[in-house]
This record gives sequence, structure tokens and C-alpha cells, in this order.
Amino acid sequence: MPAGASAYDFYLQVQQLDPGNTQAAAGIQILVMQLVERARDALRQRSFGEVNSLLNRADEIAPGNPLSKEVRDQLQREQTRARQDVTLDGPGAQTVTLPVKELGARSDTMVEMLNAIAQRIREHQLRVVIVARSDAEGRWIYSQLRQAVPGYRVRGDIKLGNPPRLLLQKNP
Repeated sequence: MPAGASAYDFYLQVQQLDPGNTQAAAGIQILVMQLVERARDALRQRSFGEVNSLLNRADEIAPGNPLSKEVRDQLQREQTRARQDVTLDGPGAQTVTLPVKELGARSDTMVEMLNAIAQRIREHQLRVVIVARSDAEGRWIYSQLRQAVPGYRVRGDIKLGNPPRLLLQKNP
């Protein structure tokens, strides 16, 4: 940055004048290494969007760079892990959207879905926040979860909101 007056632009100009210039190639590699290092720092902070942005810039400068590929692979693993992680609260809570039409009809499909979720709640000892459009809807969802796991106390809260969904969280 800025475009046309960055170190990268100057290295490119040198390479155009002297295609075999090793200092220009080394300078570009240093820029890529700096971007990849910044991407690693962002990955440690779980700033996945920033990681992607930095790696995209590194790929523009040096397509196929193995350092960039290594961090991109780590990013994919961390994103997968983040989707599987269930945290106590906040943006890391796992959200399960409930289909409005099925929920409104209290269909067999909805009951089956809630049964499967209840099994997961019991297996991982999760807490659930039920976000429902009405108190009655929230109580129905809770009753379905409770009936699916007899003898297990489903812990959670009901909150009014839209769209209807379940937030699955680790018990403290």
C-alpha cells in the first residue's frame, strides 16, 4: 500500500527490468512471509476473515506459495474445529436454526429433529437457550427435548425472538 508505490510494486518493476534479479525475488518472498506471519497471528486470535484476507493477498503476490498453503490448511482445520466447538456463550455458541414451517405445524420431522438434538444435549451435557416466537412455542420445544431423553434434566432457558433457533452451550 498504496497501489503503485508499495514495496511490492517496486520489486515488480525491478523484475520487469531484470527478470533474474534475486534481490527483487527475495524481497517479494519477505513480503509474503510477513503476510503469512500476520495471518498466523490472526489465526491465533481466531479472526478467520482477516486470515483469509491476508492469505489472499499473499497468494496474489506469490501464487502457490507453500507457506500460504500451510496456513490456509490450518485455517480450514480451525474453522472446522470452531464449528464443532460449543462454548458457554457469545458468538461461539452453536446455533441450530429451526425450520419455521415445520415448527409451526409441530410436524413429525420437527419432533425427530428435536429428538436428535436432545440426544446430543445429553451426550455432551449441553445447556440450551430456546429462542421462540412465543412462550407456548418455547414450552413445546422444551417439552419435546425433555421427552426425548427420559430421566435426564435438560438445562436451559426460553427467550422470545425470531427466527426460532436453539443455542447449544457447554455447561459451566
